[in-house]
Amino acid sequence: MDARCLGITELVETPSVAVVVDVMRAYTVAAWAFARGAERIVLAESLDEALALKARHPDWVALKDGAPAPGFDAVNSPGLLRSADLGGRTVVQKTTAGTVGALAVKEASLVLCAGFVVAEATARLLRTRACDSVTFVVTGEDGRAEEDLACAQYIARRADGVATDAAGFLRRARESRAAAELEQGVRQGAHPDDVPLCLELDRFPFAMVATPEDSLMVLRPCPAPAPTDEATS
Repeated sequence: MDARCLGITELVETPSVAVVVDVMRAYTVAAWAFARGAERIVLAESLDEALALKARHPDWVALKDGAPAPGFDAVNSPGLLRSADLGGRTVVQKTTAGTVGALAVKEASLVLCAGFVVAEATARLLRTRACDSVTFVVTGEDGRAEEDLACAQYIARRADGVATDAAGFLRRARESRAAAELEQGVRQGAHPDDVPLCLELDRFPFAMVATPEDSLMVLRPCPAPAPTDEATS
């Protein structure tokens, strides 16, 4: 598989297959939302759009980066979301980088959103689809976020069916700038467990696929294909 890692601003053309990586924290949060029963996640273009969607659909759950704000029901923190009851709900998510990255490649034929918590499921789906060329969108720090690069590189190796020790990749993420900022309280709307929750490898058995639905970009869980003999770990 031909894999390349690009930042959002480096996307000069629409890739055929894109894996949008945001480990800390958008797509860890999204995975937790599905685990807590959410039916779908609408990826909003802006805070105003998120609030407008919430106003039109009061039963939807609006979620954003940073501190709590009027009109929003939750913040972008897996530690704070993991106890929520989202059974059958639609979540509207707007984050600084993760949702921006997915919307930047919305014309791709296949868009997956990922973090370490869904790494193997994402890799299996790429193998099943026989994807020859994959663009990993590294959303953090203008494409230089170490936690996102590490996750993208790990998924790429697993998508090629290579038995890979995850420890070094997880260590890079653990030592990243994002992890330090979360632990030091630099980022608002955080929980003390956010970093370890973001580094739970393969916590969930599904990949996450984003597709256009009625002018919205909608993320849904997709059960991981069964492992094949050539891709066993």
